[in-house]
Parts: sequence; structure tokens; C-alpha cells
Amino acid sequence: MLHVFTANIDIVPFVVSFSNHVSSFSFQVPVLRPMDLMVEATPRRIFSNAHTYHINSISVNSDYETYMSTDDLRINLWNLEITNRSFNIVDIKPANMEELTEVITAAEFHPNQCNTFVYSSSKGSIRLCDMRTSALCDNHSKLFEEPEDPSNRSFFSEIISSISDVKFSHSGRYLMTRDYLTVKVWDINMESKPLETYQVHDYLRSKLCSLVLMTGSYNNFFRMFDRNTKRDVTLEASRENSKPRAILKPRKVCVGGKRRKDEISVDSLDFSKKILHTAWHPNENIIAVAATNNLYIFQDKVN
Repeated sequence: MLHVFTANIDIVPFVVSFSNHVSSFSFQVPVLRPMDLMVEATPRRIFSNAHTYHINSISVNSDYETYMSTDDLRINLWNLEITNRSFNIVDIKPANMEELTEVITAAEFHPNQCNTFVYSSSKGSIRLCDMRTSALCDNHSKLFEEPEDPSNRSFFSEIISSISDVKFSHSGRYLMTRDYLTVKVWDINMESKPLETYQVHDYLRSKLCSLVLMTGSYNNFFRMFDRNTKRDVTLEASRENSKPRAILKPRKVCVGGKRRKDEISVDSLDFSKKILHTAWHPNENIIAVAATNNLYIFQDKVN
């Protein structure tokens, strides 16, 4: 097993006298002192004058020469070697801010086609753009949007339809989007409706009156779906479950009626604990889950 350690090097002076000389010579010899491992991150480049508003997403292009950064109203294209200048490729800021009806929530480059990217909006739409069409991609090539059922429309319809994240599949054929209640899978060749829809926490639908200002998943829960079997599982990221080789146990939320021993009542959920970001290893079954100020890394069962 490889052990990693760091050490402080203290310079300890001492004096050696020589009888053949009148003066003494002072030598400094380094001494190793063990200490705890410390990791520091330092920026290699700082890209200035990037955005006026908060940046909500960054995506590196497949050409490995450029990347884009996104805020609520604009998307900028950067060269990795040029830190003081970018090119604006999407701008939805109206001349009169009172006419603003939606904002950009996320954006990502296509994994294989360096000229293609998508961005999502607070209105629940996803726009696919081609940078070969024009320098400013305000006119999209494709629009992915699911028509709303009028019978299901409510006061919260616009709030829960806002897309918080969008990702391409590794092949670039499919898009995955997350809104307030669901995860949807889209085929980029079919704009009318998603291929698949997965309910993340539909049990919160009746609690929307108290969750208008809240986002993300709560009680440090995160969910995983199997597209083939349609099975799903709810897991919890917490300090109690973060011991090495500890196996995560599925969690269930009880909406009403008699609650089983292994279930948690929807009224007992802690809305101050929420999963805001997750990432899956591209080749292995390893996931990272960010829960407020903690980062958890989970791995598939290891022998």
C-alpha cells in the first residue's frame, strides 16, 4: 500500500569548530518533521471580465481549444489560451428588462460535434444551436418543449417547469434534463415530446404551497433510475452512511396512512438538506454527490 505523507523541513543551525582556525564555521542541516497532508488548489489561469450576472454553467468543447460560460442572459465562448476576451454567442437580454420573460438556466456542448450546443430556460424549453449558422446563435436550430396538459395547469406550472440542468448522453444522441419534479430523456431527432419521464419526488406535489422558494432534492436524498427495467431507488447521502465500505440502504417516503419502520414521512423531510449537484464517472460506477457543504463519493459494491 502506498502511503502519502508530507513533512516540514526545519533548518537547524549548529557550530563546528576547527582547531587549526581561529574562527568557527556555522552549518545549517535540514531536519524532517512529519505533518498532516494538506491539499491546495491554485488557479493556472484567471479569465477576467466574464459576466455581469452569476455564472450557472461552464462546458468545455470537444475541440479542447474553447469552452463556454453561461449566465442568466448570455452565453460567451472562450479560447483556453486567451483570458481577457470572449465572444458572445447567445444574448437574450431585451432592450427593456421589464419585457424579460425567461432566463437561461444551463448550457452544454455536444460531446462530439464542436459546433453544436444546447441551453435550457426557466420556461422549460431546450434550444439546440449550430455555431456554423451565424456568429450570434439567437435563432436556434431545434426547440425541445413538451406541451402542457391544460387540465394539469396550476399556479405552480411555470415554477416547476423550469429546467435546472441539461446534459448530453456520451453518444450525443440523447438529452437529459432536470426540472423541479422530473428527469426527462429526449431524442435530439424528436422535438415534440421526451422519450422517457422519471418522477423524482412526486410526493412533494401536494407540498408545493410551502416549497415555492425551494429548489433541488431534499433531506439529502438522491434517486437513480434503470431505463431498461424502469426500476428506481432512493438513497441518502449523510455522515452516518459515509463510513468506508458502508452499504447504502434504499429509503422510502410515506405520503400518508400507516408508516412502515424503514419509511420516512413526507412531513419529516428536512428541507434545509438538499442535493444540488451530482456527477457520474464516465467509465466506472462511481458517483459524486454534493450535499450543501459536504461532498460524498460512492462506489459500486467492491469485493
